[in-house]
Amino acid sequence: MRWLWYFIIYSFAGFLLEVAFARAIRHPKRDRKCLIFLPLCPVYGLGACLILAVSPLVKSPLWVALAGGLAATGAELAMGAFYRFALGVEFWDYAGLPGSLGGLVCPVFSLCWTALSLILVYAVHPPVAALAARIPPWLGPPALILLGSDVLVSCAALRRTGSTDVLRWYAP
Repeated sequence: MRWLWYFIIYSFAGFLLEVAFARAIRHPKRDRKCLIFLPLCPVYGLGACLILAVSPLVKSPLWVALAGGLAATGAELAMGAFYRFALGVEFWDYAGLPGSLGGLVCPVFSLCWTALSLILVYAVHPPVAALAARIPPWLGPPALILLGSDVLVSCAALRRTGSTDVLRWYAP
C-alpha cells in the first residue's frame, strides 16, 4: 500500500504546485486538478512513482537526475497522450515551446523534471516515506476505492464533455 500513498501524496503535491504556478502567472484557470472530487494531479503521482522506482537502479546523483528526468518525461508523455487520445481533452500544451513533441513534452519541462528528480529523491521522499509508513493499513482499501471511483467518474465526465471545465469546483 505504500505505493498507493506515494501516488496520492505526490498527486496532491502536484496539485499544489500547479495551483501555485497558475496563481504566479495569473492564469484564469486556477484549480489545475485532473479529478472531479479529489484535489489531485495524477501525472505528478505517476511521475514521482516512476522516479522512485528507477532511482534505486542507479547510484550517482547524475544518473538519478537523468533517469528521473526520463521517467517523469515518459509519465508526462503517456498521461498527455491518454488525456488527448482516449478522453479528448488537454491539460497542457507545449506546442509553442522549442523541441515540443506534439505539445505533450518539451525539453524545457524535461529539464525541470530532471532537477525535481534530485529534490524528490534526496530531500522530499525520505520524510514522505516516513509519513506514508505511519498511515494505518486499514485506510488503504477505502483510499483505493475512493481514488478509483474518482478516476472512473472523472474519465467518463471528461470523455463525455471533451472539456476540462467539467472539473471546476469554483464559480467562474
